[in-house]
Amino acid sequence: MLDFKEFNDKEREFYNQDFSAVNELLKRIRYSLCDGSLLKIDDLDLLGIVDFKPDETLTYITLFQSGRKFIRYGSRKSNFEATLNRDIEMLRKNKEFSNFAVADENACRIMIEYVIDRKKIKPSELNMERFDNGRFEIGINGLELRNEGVSYYYMPTDAVTLNHLGMRSVLNTIVKKTPIGKMTNSISQRLKILSASKTYEYFLFRSRAFITFKDTCIPLYRGNILYNDFSYDIVYNQVIKSSEFLLDNMYEDGRFLYYYDCTDDTRKDHEHPTRKEDNLYYNDLRHCGGIISLIRAYQLTSDEKYITAAKKAIDWSISITKEHDTQWGKGYYAFYNRKAKLGGTGVLLVALMQYRNFTADKTYDEYIKGYVRHILSRVYKNGELLGYYIHPEFQNGQPLINMTDEERKATFSFYYPGEALLGLALFANNFYDDEKLVKETRKISKKALDWIVDERPEIYADLFTALPSDAWLMQAIEEWVKDQNFRKQNYINFVFTDANTMMEKMYGRDDSPYIDYEGGYYYNYGDHYYPDGARSEGLVAAYYLADFLGEEKLAQKLLAACKKAAKSQFSLFNCEENNYSHKNQARSLYSIRFKATRQWIRVDSIQHVACFFARLYKAEN
Repeated sequence: MLDFKEFNDKEREFYNQDFSAVNELLKRIRYSLCDGSLLKIDDLDLLGIVDFKPDETLTYITLFQSGRKFIRYGSRKSNFEATLNRDIEMLRKNKEFSNFAVADENACRIMIEYVIDRKKIKPSELNMERFDNGRFEIGINGLELRNEGVSYYYMPTDAVTLNHLGMRSVLNTIVKKTPIGKMTNSISQRLKILSASKTYEYFLFRSRAFITFKDTCIPLYRGNILYNDFSYDIVYNQVIKSSEFLLDNMYEDGRFLYYYDCTDDTRKDHEHPTRKEDNLYYNDLRHCGGIISLIRAYQLTSDEKYITAAKKAIDWSISITKEHDTQWGKGYYAFYNRKAKLGGTGVLLVALMQYRNFTADKTYDEYIKGYVRHILSRVYKNGELLGYYIHPEFQNGQPLINMTDEERKATFSFYYPGEALLGLALFANNFYDDEKLVKETRKISKKALDWIVDERPEIYADLFTALPSDAWLMQAIEEWVKDQNFRKQNYINFVFTDANTMMEKMYGRDDSPYIDYEGGYYYNYGDHYYPDGARSEGLVAAYYLADFLGEEKLAQKLLAACKKAAKSQFSLFNCEENNYSHKNQARSLYSIRFKATRQWIRVDSIQHVACFFARLYKAEN
């Protein structure tokens, strides 16, 4: 691990400054944009904020407005004032300028971004994996290509405004601006020509960026607002507001807005790009995650609107339910996209049991028992939980009753067993109206838990990663351990071992040069950080388990880690301050994105963070 404490301290010191001078600067820029008057800044104290260097401090001004593609201009003149006046002059000449309500600070937001720390590197040094001289950190670094006296720029905030995460997108964006961009429309060919060229010089740089928000300004970090401290108020607000987003984007049939691209204002899923607008992809497991999110919001607020919506969403899941006979009676399973997934029925059972627990409504009891019977029927003789009951690529899409070893391995899912076992645990611990089925559930679940904890690591070793990912199973064991008969040390060890590994593979305050990394996960030190709500659901489950078992020291360690993880996820939330670059800001408001710079959202990107936050909030409130 590297020590970046001194650098981080200086960064935090910068962001803790009084930026009233920048706010006044942006107000004057707005006035000059409105009337064309020359900007004057001699009386503004920008010392310690802008260290202007004529050969380095390229400065962009960008205008954002919902419904419009942003416009910007960048220049570098002899001094900062001249630079800004040039930007203002050229923005006013932009043919789209008249479409921006520049005078309205609530409609048009203005961003200023200027280059700092420019350095030349060798093309071979450019990388996104190592903390070294050539590290390109998405959203933090910009890239300049210089050829025959002309420079082409990729600014750090481009990562957010253009929805980028990888180097290929960065290089393609910048190379399109160069003469190479006119040689071919093939991205691969462009990058190949650039790689082979000996005439392009490479420069890495960072930037400072500020954006207006109503009558004030916000310093940006990685193109996002920067959260300095953990706050339960922020946790609570993001749970409730993101749940409001789910409510506002729910269809009449009970489904949720499954996917949304904030950059392009489209619902087309990047993983299913060929699906037509009238037949977009939908996922029944992630749908159930939306239900669980609404129930968690109800748990915090007791507001019936969340339960009303959850019930509507449950009814959609009931509508895709099929039945079959099992040795315990009628079984029910979720069937969608021509598949019956163990996880589809498992997460649906979780949602129904949570609904029942928080409302005492027994409307769905027969379905609950049917889903339990189906899951029990999918436990193989050795305890393995079979991933699919129906899969179109196996046995002609018929129920997979007698499966070969090869078919079992081909259809095994790493996550589905944990989802199913959590549903079974909630049933066994909270359903008192069918003692016989509960007893059978406990017996078979113990066999399944023994297999998944003891046997799966050997049989499916290739599915395990350096950073643990089976948060569903961690939650399942947390619930099962409430039963004295399931308080087995190997189950408990699984949860705490995975939690400890998560904490070990979590960036700390001073072991990364990027101050928003703290609390983010990594597979290998140097990875771009993962602000990961899904894994954090497992981490907070470990906290609850430690607390339940009376392991106070461990519980407090886990709770502290949960707070760090939560803080790293705050900036994923599309609040008014943070969704400035989105094409339809009203639509993206209060959603939660996948990644810090990615502008994609999906129902589960909201669910995992919201559910983690809800449980974290309840831990001390």
